[in-house]
Amino acid sequence: MEKKFNLSDLTKKLGIEVIKFSTTLPRDIPSKIIASQLVRSATSVGANYRSVCRARSKADFIAKLGLVEEEADETLYWLEILQETAIVSELSIKNIYSIAKQILAMTISSLKTAKKNPKFRIFDN
Repeated sequence: MEKKFNLSDLTKKLGIEVIKFSTTLPRDIPSKIIASQLVRSATSVGANYRSVCRARSKADFIAKLGLVEEEADETLYWLEILQETAIVSELSIKNIYSIAKQILAMTISSLKTAKKNPKFRIFDN
């Protein structure tokens, strides 16, 4: 049985998986640069999501969640660059790409809900 992950778990898993994956990349200059960008964006997803969880207002929540969306999309971009330049195979990034896509979809859905629902509140009180 596959374990279900919440968004907090997924964002951390993405960062960890990308860090592990980056150690398998070639050591040429383009790969090093892309690996650095990929690790930065993937780990920023989780760091920014933690910030979302401490948002002080609806506007703050939306702004911070927007950063998560941007970083998740950037992570997908770098994965696509690696694959499309044949530095790695599509199969080698399949799992990481899937996690990043799932995070992006969940983030977009949450943003839409927060923006369109006037009763959306981040606090219980």
